[in-house]
Parts: sequence; C-alpha cells; structure tokens
Amino acid sequence: MKTEMFSSLKVVHGVAVRSALSIAVSIAVATSFAAAPAEALAKTATATKTAKKSTAQAEKPARVAKTTLKAPKAAKAAKVAATDDDDDAPRASRKRRVSYRMEPHARRGAVHAVAFQPRATSVGQAFGLHDTPDSLALRSSVAYVVDQNTSETLFDKNSRAVVPIASITKLMTAMVVLDSHMPLTDAISVTDEDRDYEKFTGSRLAVGSELNREDMLHIALMASENRAAAALSRYYPGGRPAFIAAMNAKAKSLGMTDTHFENSTGLTSQNVSSARDLVKMVNAAYQYPLIRKFSTDRSYDVFTGKRNIAYNSTNALIRNASWDIGLQKTGFINEAGECLVMQANVNGRPVVIVLLDSYGKYSRFADAGRLRSFLDTLGEPHIMSADMGSGANP
Repeated sequence: MKTEMFSSLKVVHGVAVRSALSIAVSIAVATSFAAAPAEALAKTATATKTAKKSTAQAEKPARVAKTTLKAPKAAKAAKVAATDDDDDAPRASRKRRVSYRMEPHARRGAVHAVAFQPRATSVGQAFGLHDTPDSLALRSSVAYVVDQNTSETLFDKNSRAVVPIASITKLMTAMVVLDSHMPLTDAISVTDEDRDYEKFTGSRLAVGSELNREDMLHIALMASENRAAAALSRYYPGGRPAFIAAMNAKAKSLGMTDTHFENSTGLTSQNVSSARDLVKMVNAAYQYPLIRKFSTDRSYDVFTGKRNIAYNSTNALIRNASWDIGLQKTGFINEAGECLVMQANVNGRPVVIVLLDSYGKYSRFADAGRLRSFLDTLGEPHIMSADMGSGANP
C-alpha cells in the first residue's frame, strides 16, 4: 500500500515539474514576442535616420555596382563585377567594370577599375611586317635612312610598305597652310567641327579658344595639337574639302605615289604612305624655315583668349643635346603604331630617318639611337636591307 502511494507521488511530482518548465518557457517566449515590436521600431527609426543622411547620395548617378557582397570581415572589400548593357555582345569582347565597396567605420567609399585591354593590332602587325628580320633588331616594322644630299640608301627595312602614318600627316598640313600665303596673324577659332569624332581623343585646346594662324601652326607641328591642325584646314580658302584636295595635289606634285590623305590631323587610318614617299615629304618640308623652326622647338606657350597653355615637344630627342635635328615629326594611332620622321646631321652627314609602326612608347626613339650608332660606325656607305632588290632609290 505504501509502495503504491509512493509511486503515485512520484508520478504527480514529475507532472508538476514538467508543467512548471512548460509555463516558464511560455513566459519567456511571450516576453520575447512582446519585445519584438519595440526592437523593430527602434531599427526602423535608425534606418530612417540613415536614409535621410544618404538621400543626397541616392539622388546622384550610381558610381558603384548595384549588388554588394559582404565580406567576412569589415576590413575586406566586396568585389562586384557587372558586364555592359549589351548582353548580346560576345563574352570575350565585353568591357567589364569592377567596383569595390568598403565600409570602414560605417563610411562607404568606392574604388573603380576597368579591366586592362591590350592595344589594338597595327596594320604592320596584321600584315606580318614585324616578322621581317634586320641586323639592328629594331622595334619598328618600317625603317628607312637616306643621305639627304645624295639620296643614297643607308638602311632599308620594308621601305615600300604602304601603312598609316598618323600625325606625320601634319608636315603636309603645314606645307599646304604656308603655300596658301594666308596671313599668319589672322585669328582662328576652335569650334565643334574641330573635335575628333573618329578616335574621340581629347585636346587641351578647348572649343572657343582663339589663336592666330602662326600659333596654330606652331603647336600643331611641335606638340601635334590635333584641333589646331583641324582648325587650320577649316580656315583654308574653300574650306576643309579644298584643303584635303590641296594636300593630295601637293603629294602628287612631289612624286608621292604611295600616299593619300583624308584629313589634316592624321587621326584616321586612311592617311597612308610609304617610307620612300615620306623621305620626299621630309625633304620638301625642310625647305620651309618655319617648319624647321616650329617642329624643333622644345616648348611654346599660347594664350587662347581664356588662359595660357604651355606646350612641349612630343619628340624626346629634341631635348637631347647629342642630337642635331633640323626637322622632325612624331605620330601615333593604334593602326599606325609609334612613328617618327627626322632630318638630322650624323657625323657631319645630313640624313633623313623614317621609322614607322614601332611597338612601345619610346621604342621609336631607341630605334633612332640604334640607327645613329650604326651610322657612326659605318665606313664605306652600304645598304643594310630587308627590302633588297627593290629597285632604284627614290
């Protein structure tokens, strides 16, 4: 009897304990749910304050990617990649923009980077001109050196190849301007028509700038200022079409049978020539004292009507006292590569040097140095040629 009573008491005790635990859990849950609205309200208030602070930023164009991936630690940045809007473009040709969002001390900062894109292939590379071997291991696919007095060929590599010439064009531009005998003191204004709508290059010469014809010619030759060259062609009698026609007529009169011009700046791959033709153009341009002077100046300042602009020569060799340069012009667009033409005196011998389609920003100047070293050690004049059997000299 006592045993049965004891067992019943144990059962009752267990039930009571379980009931007490159940009640405690219920109370805890109820308390947490009761606190939830207050906590939510506090978070809402905080979010509202944050939203007010960021309203101005939200109204500006987005400068970071729309999606942010949170890093495991605050010190790490979240990387977000977004492709161009054109989803039909081939994957290999898409430009990818990468954004980083960092949140140090609750402050957001954005860092942008665009994936590296290799330089476009030049015409010389496309046609395998860079595969032509030469004894000096030049980086230029076209190289041609002649004695200015005798027209004797001293070095020849692909001199007959017809390739884009970029801003070497401006030597012809200068000759046509001077041949027009228009007053050099006439004011010329830069307009929207002088912008580069093909390569979309920029310029320090803002629309609305006004210079006289002489200053425009000066910075076009020395600093390869494209808008100056464009404006000069527009102010030619008959306008730009007449100027381009005069350029091609001048080339024909000089016997430049491999040459054609489409504009006065060289910002088109349709301005083409050969090294042999360019020797003729350099020799012709050398007869103009202003072209010699302007092209070999180290620096020049102009006043545009709004501000002063200091220009420097695009040719690094002009600042090298070991060179005796009488005329020069540089050029570059992707299709043409790095280009350089010069008249220079080497060991008392006047020579014309043509270097086209060089790969690397300073390689054309290094190639000029290699050619000068070759000429320095040259005993009896002879041809070092990758274009042997090409016929008579120009």
